[in-house]
Amino acid sequence: MKIILNNRDEYFDEEEMTFEELLNIKNFTFKMLVTKLNDRLVKKEFRDSTIIKDGDNVTVLHLVSGG
Repeated sequence: MKIILNNRDEYFDEEEMTFEELLNIKNFTFKMLVTKLNDRLVKKEFRDSTIIKDGDNVTVLHLVSGG
């Protein structure tokens, strides 16, 4: 499948995957992440049940605080 991940084309052998699987495959390990699927927020508790399919637009942002 082909998705857009953070404004870049990404290709995967899987036909679909959960958001949590994508985070593991791409090694997003930062604890504070904002995740969006097709411009809709995906809360942390729903990442393991939210399905990403061919053509989806996915955004993963690291939250950083500071002053």
